[in-house]
Amino acid sequence: MTVREPKKRSNLRLKLGGAYFSAQRKLRWLSMRKHFARERSGEDLAYQAFSHHTPLMRKLKDVDMQLQRNKVTNLRLACARLDGLLLRPGETMSYWYLIGKPTAGKGYLPGMILRNGGYLAATGGGLCQLSNLIYWMTLHTPLTVVERHRHGYDVFPDANRTQP
Repeated sequence: MTVREPKKRSNLRLKLGGAYFSAQRKLRWLSMRKHFARERSGEDLAYQAFSHHTPLMRKLKDVDMQLQRNKVTNLRLACARLDGLLLRPGETMSYWYLIGKPTAGKGYLPGMILRNGGYLAATGGGLCQLSNLIYWMTLHTPLTVVERHRHGYDVFPDANRTQP
């Protein structure tokens, strides 16, 4: 398997690109608002479509374990925004619509994010693990994925990976 090299982008390009795609997403949210799943159930449901477990902590080369611990905090905060969500026919589940921008004011901590083929610490880092897990689980259900954004480069490829 050939590993593609990441595209290098300037800080200005990254900032402008982020602002552009964020604005585009928010406009789409406004037009789709009535179709987003928002209703929650306070109790466990009788039917489970798929289940999967993935480790929260992984020893990664040259990565401070505090970033991993912070990631666990970030994942707990994000899961609280998704837990109990009822997804009815015709509704769309939007990860970032439900979670919102992960900020320090909401309790999110610096975790690892991937950028330009490497990693750095940023508030809310590690939430990609949850979005990847949701994507993986969705592939094992009758649901349809209508949009997905993933990392363009895997900084930690391992030949025997079985976890998203």
